[in-house]
Amino acid sequence: MSAPAYLGWAGIARLGLVQSALGAIVMLASSLLNRIMVVEYATAAALPAGLVAFHYGVQLSRPKWGHGSDAGWRRTPWIIGGMAVLGGGGVLATFATTLLNGPFWPVLGLLVLAYAMIGIGVGASGTSLLALLASRTAEPRRPAAASLTWIMMIVGIVISAGVAGSLLDPFSPQRLVAVAAGVVAVAFALTCIAVWGVEGVPQAEAKRDTAPFGEALRGIWHDPLTRLFSIFVFFSMLAYSMQDLILEPFAGLIFGMTPGQSTSLSGVQHQGVLAGMILVGVGGHAFGGKAGMRLKRWIVIGCVASAAALALLAMAARAGPGWPLELNVAALGFANGMFAVAAIGSMLELAGRGGPGHEGIRMGLWGAAQASAFGIGGFAGAIAVDGLRSIVAETAQAFELVFAAEAVLFLVAAVIALRLNDNMNPAGRPTQQEALA
Repeated sequence: MSAPAYLGWAGIARLGLVQSALGAIVMLASSLLNRIMVVEYATAAALPAGLVAFHYGVQLSRPKWGHGSDAGWRRTPWIIGGMAVLGGGGVLATFATTLLNGPFWPVLGLLVLAYAMIGIGVGASGTSLLALLASRTAEPRRPAAASLTWIMMIVGIVISAGVAGSLLDPFSPQRLVAVAAGVVAVAFALTCIAVWGVEGVPQAEAKRDTAPFGEALRGIWHDPLTRLFSIFVFFSMLAYSMQDLILEPFAGLIFGMTPGQSTSLSGVQHQGVLAGMILVGVGGHAFGGKAGMRLKRWIVIGCVASAAALALLAMAARAGPGWPLELNVAALGFANGMFAVAAIGSMLELAGRGGPGHEGIRMGLWGAAQASAFGIGGFAGAIAVDGLRSIVAETAQAFELVFAAEAVLFLVAAVIALRLNDNMNPAGRPTQQEALA
């Protein structure tokens, strides 16, 4: 049997369109409905925050979905099927939100079901998509491929948020459901068109004899590099996500920014993230390592730079107005974008470790580590600030301590990343040759 051909840039871009579609639907649950529940329906902010955390918890099933795509004939049905479940969850969540003026508990049950579907859909579709990208992208192209697909996901979020926002005025429950259904329909159609034919013609002899899920999961966890990389993903994404819920309150409480100004600050951060991703996409392609993990140096630089930017934010809390906050936040976004896309590129590089047919379950394991970190991180940052504000004398000191803790977490992630080598021996230590490299 001949090996499947690697994807060209057109094929990689088509898979990036699937990421755009996925991001557009997730935007409904994590951003739009969050605001609608709190503002238009006057619910406690804990409700949407808890539902988003719950959908991250459901994504701990990612290894199972990845293993399923490893064992099956094709990854395309998992991508399309997962997107269908995700879209159904998005529409159901929107419809349930419009019922919040009625009896609470039945509506909560519908919302829990909807966010469970969202978590399952993201896990099945996203994991299989990354596995396909990992197995069909030539190694020199992986840094740029990771940048391209994630940039397209962010673009999908931005475009869908802008279009949905403009169509929601004047607001009504019926208009909300119609807009959500429209976003889902376009995203699902785009997914089907983008992924159709990319995987190639199925071959009977391509079906793999795959170990049962539990055995396969234990097997990859016993691989020292896979295990260490999972730990790195958790710590780095924990540090990355802790500032999600506190950066805008920080800007308002310490720097006196209006809601509009703090929202613009978030836009500055995302612009920095995009710039960092583009840098690694170009630089990782041109100046990646010649052996071993090509993107490790970019991961370490990104983590250390993120720690430095957070340390400066801790100083900003003490300095207050007059500090160049926008420049600081842009630097944080830039560093975050560097490490994040380098980590994603490394996932693509390492997913096939041990031979083909294991990409899905490895991507699932790392996706589960990321999801658990995101589920914990946002809550941990917000709870830490609230708890510290009740203990310390000044609010600024509470933010200072939390930003400093995030910086330490990024340094821990950088230390772990330094130990990542793709020739690690079974004891989990790099060989002498790799240690000296």
